[in-house]
Amino acid sequence: MVNQPPPGPGLTQAVLREVGPRLRAARLKRDLTLDRLSKLTGISASTLSRLEAGKRAPNLELLLPITRALRIGLDDLMMWSAPDPRVQPRMRRYGNLTVEYLSPENAPVVTLKMTLLPGDEPLQTRSHDGYEWCYVLRGRARVVLGDRDLVVEAGQAAEFDTRIPHAVAALGGPLEVLTIFSRSGERIHLPSFTPRANRDGRPGAQSSSKSGKQPANGSG
Repeated sequence: MVNQPPPGPGLTQAVLREVGPRLRAARLKRDLTLDRLSKLTGISASTLSRLEAGKRAPNLELLLPITRALRIGLDDLMMWSAPDPRVQPRMRRYGNLTVEYLSPENAPVVTLKMTLLPGDEPLQTRSHDGYEWCYVLRGRARVVLGDRDLVVEAGQAAEFDTRIPHAVAALGGPLEVLTIFSRSGERIHLPSFTPRANRDGRPGAQSSSKSGKQPANGSG
């Protein structure tokens, strides 16, 4: 078992604040009154009430008999473990654009790794509320922003107001971009796509659930 470092002061205080409500919930779950729990533990009902209300600091001398009476463990009260912060990536393909989602589905902003291949289609600019930030990981990006036509090289970043008509495309070869924009940007530029099965029945490329057309560029 891997030893984990002790929680910092902020986390400790947050955990201790939850002890009282969890004690009360466990007591009510077993249909015990404060007086009945007092008789089972030898701790006064007033002390138990203060402990549940967060007005008395918990310690092992108090918690051990209470957890035995409630038939729960100390871990049930302390809840030290944090949720797994790792994001399960999701990947979709839209024609010459491959998108890897790097943020949870319910995140307020969308973080993507986008891989674009050069295409012959003309760039189509779009606009929506919010801001977009992008960082070129590999290749060269053509960024059209209003009346400006710019080139962003690998290792460079760009940020702009997405209310200005804009588009991003690969220039001269494959392009990898890390980009962050709002949910409104996702709805505008990455419409809902559903899997299209291959001839053998296995999931294959993504096809549009609306018109069946593929986006020509990765404008965000």
